[in-house]
Amino acid sequence: MSDRPRYVAIIMDGNARWARAQGVGVTEGHRAGTDALKRAITLAGEFGLEQLTVYAFSTENWARPADEVTGLMGLFLERIRREAQEMDEEGVRLRFIGRRDRIAPQVAEEIDWAEQLTGRHTTLTVFVGFDYGGRAEILHAAERYRGGGEEEFRRHLYAPDMKDPELIIRTGGELRISNFLLWEAAYSELYFSDCLWPDFGRDEFERALDAFGSREYRFGGR
Repeated sequence: MSDRPRYVAIIMDGNARWARAQGVGVTEGHRAGTDALKRAITLAGEFGLEQLTVYAFSTENWARPADEVTGLMGLFLERIRREAQEMDEEGVRLRFIGRRDRIAPQVAEEIDWAEQLTGRHTTLTVFVGFDYGGRAEILHAAERYRGGGEEEFRRHLYAPDMKDPELIIRTGGELRISNFLLWEAAYSELYFSDCLWPDFGRDEFERALDAFGSREYRFGGR
């Protein structure tokens, strides 16, 4: 029997379907998703997590309709300053993982500001995958790797200080990991929830953590 995990990652899926079900635009679905993320971060602190990694915007998401991408970027700029200030007050460290060469300068500036503002905190770190893709991360590391084994390779990943997640949660009912943390997820337990991300709250989070606790976590051993 394992204890509850300390390192958890979440694929936040279902914003658009939630919006359709509610009869509102997709941007409002993403807005509700940001509210769910804030709720999840608060719960992560209550549950004693040390690291929470979330998949916010993938390298493939640029292919979505232009108005949706524009709405997402606008929502990000709207929320990051307020949310980062609240995270700072709550003692949460924010780190962003992913490419930074394709995002608008204003977005990059806000990311740098949020990381600097919260960088001194050590209790809970939230890693936000933004323009993130697992294959892109591995290729980025491979371009710089000159040998030396796994730990040396890890030094070239986007966030070498990020622990391998013990548990990956995916909401929205889909049964795949969608290019998320391909290197780090080698031995992660997976939990798939039918809950759409904007509806994700305490009960579903606890169910996922309890499911992990009922499994044997053996890293490939017997």
